[in-house]
Amino acid sequence: MNLPTEDTHARNAPAEHTGHPHAVRALRALAHTDPSVRLRAALTVGSAPGPGSVGALVERCAIEPEFQVREMLTWALTRHAPAATVPLLVGEVRSGGARARAQALHTLSKIGDRAAWPVITPELLADPDDEVARSAWRAAVVLVPEGAEPGLAVGLAGQLGRGPHETRLSLSRALIALGDAALPALAAAGSGPDPRARAHVLATERLRRDPDAGSAIEAAKRVVALGTDAGEER
Repeated sequence: MNLPTEDTHARNAPAEHTGHPHAVRALRALAHTDPSVRLRAALTVGSAPGPGSVGALVERCAIEPEFQVREMLTWALTRHAPAATVPLLVGEVRSGGARARAQALHTLSKIGDRAAWPVITPELLADPDDEVARSAWRAAVVLVPEGAEPGLAVGLAGQLGRGPHETRLSLSRALIALGDAALPALAAAGSGPDPRARAHVLATERLRRDPDAGSAIEAAKRVVALGTDAGEER
């Protein structure tokens, strides 16, 4: 699908996006076909935040194909008041496509407003899309209210053994970020019947001791491939 031109975007722009001509031009440029133009536009909008920009930024986040531009859009949203951004981002998490949901969760983790915590459901933590799930795990450990960490750890531990290296590493880091609150859930998974979960617990414990030991996940996968119980590996 071709991106809309600047003129098309301008004709379709909601009324609340109107304002200072410079800001209006930047909002229009968010739909430019050149990613470097979109990057500069997001920087401009974030440098002069205004409530009329939030909707356009969230909409662009949902469809932006370039990683660096998405990061700049997220930064621009963090420059706006959470009261304006969080409700729209939560709406994206609940109803958007996979890319939109993952980026909205990433942005919520950067904003850090715990008002968004209710969107972190057990179903979201177990989302079948790995990118969405990883974003949900990272957001969850930022947004979790005080006292809810053990329950979150149980939800995260239910995903142990899932997916490729990047997914397992993200989950291990999320569990480690919960600190001691994650220890009972890890212990239960480490003594459970699932060998992949046991191996993942072992890798997480290694990573906790040495944060640079990202290869621990690969070592745990070799344990599983050999059919060796994670608790017996030397």
